[in-house]
Amino acid sequence: MSNLLTEKNNGHISSDSSMSKMSTSTKARDNVFSRREIEGMLAEDKLIIIVDRNVLRLDAWIKYHPGGDMAIKHMIGKDATDEVNALHSQEARDRMIKFKIGRVEGRWTNFLPPIQGGKFRSLIENEFEEEDLMSSELSSEEISAPPSPIFEAEDERLGLRRRLSVSTIASAVSAIPSTEDKENKPRTYVIDARTQEEIEMDSVNYPPLDAEHQEYVTKKYRELNLRIRAAGLYNCNYKAYAIEISRYSLFFGLFLFFLKHSWFCTSAFFLGCFWHQLVFSAHDAGHMGITHNYQIDTTIGMIIADYLGGLSLGWWKRSHNVHHIVTNAPEHDPDIELMPFFALSHRFFSSLRSTYYDRIMDYDAVAQVTVKYQHYLYYPILLFGRFNLYFLSWEHIIVGRGPKHGAGWWHRWFEFAGHIFFWIWFGYGVVWCSIPTWFNRVVFVLISHMVTSPLHVQITLSHYAMSTADLGPLESFPQKMLRTTMDVDCPEWLDFFHGGLQFQAIHHLYPRIPRHNLRKTQQFVREFCEDVKIPYAVFTFYDGNKEVIGRLADVARQAKLLEECRKACAADPHMH
Repeated sequence: MSNLLTEKNNGHISSDSSMSKMSTSTKARDNVFSRREIEGMLAEDKLIIIVDRNVLRLDAWIKYHPGGDMAIKHMIGKDATDEVNALHSQEARDRMIKFKIGRVEGRWTNFLPPIQGGKFRSLIENEFEEEDLMSSELSSEEISAPPSPIFEAEDERLGLRRRLSVSTIASAVSAIPSTEDKENKPRTYVIDARTQEEIEMDSVNYPPLDAEHQEYVTKKYRELNLRIRAAGLYNCNYKAYAIEISRYSLFFGLFLFFLKHSWFCTSAFFLGCFWHQLVFSAHDAGHMGITHNYQIDTTIGMIIADYLGGLSLGWWKRSHNVHHIVTNAPEHDPDIELMPFFALSHRFFSSLRSTYYDRIMDYDAVAQVTVKYQHYLYYPILLFGRFNLYFLSWEHIIVGRGPKHGAGWWHRWFEFAGHIFFWIWFGYGVVWCSIPTWFNRVVFVLISHMVTSPLHVQITLSHYAMSTADLGPLESFPQKMLRTTMDVDCPEWLDFFHGGLQFQAIHHLYPRIPRHNLRKTQQFVREFCEDVKIPYAVFTFYDGNKEVIGRLADVARQAKLLEECRKACAADPHMH
């Protein structure tokens, strides 16, 4: 009897303890944090983001995040509401609440994330530092603001606006030491002046970065999302997939038919068509745009990408999520970090450090040659793009850059099996066993892979001609997406060729809208852009290619000019 009472009492005590802990936890989640307190936590390397004014601490979650750690790191210290809503399902957003440690009141002013160079003050400061801060009469917001030209006064910025002339570059380069000294790099004034010019151009063409304008853009963007959802454009059109599966089957059947009859070049062409079209569905699955279920869509995507195409969906998702957050940022976006082959900005001349690859992108001897002719090499290099994707895929799987814990722990091994399966059926079964001579094998592989090159053109087309300027952390998510992305105009009957990727600007605004609905979404986005006074960049396929080649040629000319100036400096002893 006494044992039973003890058990009951223990149970009662345990229940009270549990309720007490729950009450404490609930109170903690109601904490209202000041900006200064958030800064202090960031100074302690805590992973803090703001979502719907809730303060989330993600230290314990980051290693479980199926989309990779890099996407989270670029949101630290920022209001990530729009990015989170754009890239996650409602179920995932609901689960995030368990990481809530408090909330903020009023509009949140973003910090520059640590991975992008943000610096923060600890809450514990000595008396001398406190006195200095008080005497300088600077607020926390002013102290923590990133050192960017975009935060200067409007009249001062506009007064600095100018086009760089040859004499400007020459005079700047005159102070640059010889390139033989590896410790000195040709940057500072030349790079800063050109970057300043690009920032000023974007500042004129897009809404100002003050709170009033950016809040209005964000408000209208969220209202547009509700209109799109009410119109049913988030619902997947499965009839369209029935048509696509028929197309995939036709291409694969023709590949097998001509392979059996030893028409190897024709067979390779249809295999390339099969791969080219198949990637569009893998893209849908990667964004959970088919069933909207994470595990089901990821499995579909891995079967398509890994087992049928030999590419890693996990690599693509990790890279692509970062691309969707820091689009066209030279130091951060892996989709434009293509040294030594292409440089989309003069800033690559200074050997930038990639935060994604965690290495210096050297502007070395090879880059100094290829970049000068990149507008001529653009299409030839893209012909071999698929081979680079094999390398990146294997690197991702072998190094194990994907999630090792949580819902995605098994993806690495499923992908590893998929790549073995691919090289057995394609490498051994098709190339080795079905094609008799080495010459025909090499031709078959080249044709089948080069036929997929329009995909690489389509992907690069939407970003390579757009802005690479960084306007700082105060720019709203929708404005940044529209400033760095263009759409491609084409007849509706050609949508199958572009696979929906011609609507990249719309896709970047709302990544989880199924691509078959993007054309219907276009009118909504046009109205939004007119309302918030943001230019909606849309070009024909031909004009878009001209824009890209023009951008590459412009950077190539800068590279040639820089080289000529450096040679002049080296030859003239008075310029040392």
